[in-house]
Amino acid sequence: MRHLTRDQLTHLHQELIQEKTELDKLFSHTDNFGLSEALSDSIGELSTRDNHPADIGSEVFERGKDLALNDHAEKKLMDVETALALFEKKEYGICARCGKPIPYERLEALPTATCCIEHSTDNHVSEDRPIEEEMMEPPFGRTSFDERDDETEFDGEDSWQAVASFGTSTSPAYTEAAEITDYDDLYIESDENVGYVEDLESFLATDIYGEGVFVVRNKAYYHYLDHKEGEGLLEPDPLPDKAGHASDYR
Repeated sequence: MRHLTRDQLTHLHQELIQEKTELDKLFSHTDNFGLSEALSDSIGELSTRDNHPADIGSEVFERGKDLALNDHAEKKLMDVETALALFEKKEYGICARCGKPIPYERLEALPTATCCIEHSTDNHVSEDRPIEEEMMEPPFGRTSFDERDDETEFDGEDSWQAVASFGTSTSPAYTEAAEITDYDDLYIESDENVGYVEDLESFLATDIYGEGVFVVRNKAYYHYLDHKEGEGLLEPDPLPDKAGHASDYR
């Protein structure tokens, strides 16, 4: 405390006393932000378990906000009381980590400071993350097996693709692919082969006896032709002209 003048110490001590007084009044006038009253009492019901949980949505939101405000105020009061205790020990203004004097400019801005700027905990970004993030990463949470070499079954991503193939609210402007011409291709990895590896496997078929080879003219079939695969062995059906004669191909 030797680096601080008597006037500076007096000013800082008064700041702490005033802040403690204001916090004590805050807790007294708000009944700890209303937390002293049960939630069921505040909504005028015997129980918070309603047939429609959304009916108490506003009350639950307000209670969560009150909890956050109360925790913040309690932490602030604890810091003030810690600083006042350091005054009593004549250790105020000394960094608790390195023992060096805390500049008056820092104490004037933050009278509850117990560490210098170098050793302030605020200088480090907390690595604590919400537990929910363990379920969110990788995409689709624990049900995604794309990153694993020992899993090949139908996973969470495949489930989403199957549902999304029936339509979503996504527009072509928000798709991953650069060129989208069909609204059926708007979902994630819509061009992925499902149930087959090569395009040929999806449209070249036989009957149950392995005979009567025929072609299913699906999307993969036309993709196959567009890329000039198959040495021209698979040709599309000719389209009849106005006279009923075969002319151009599909």
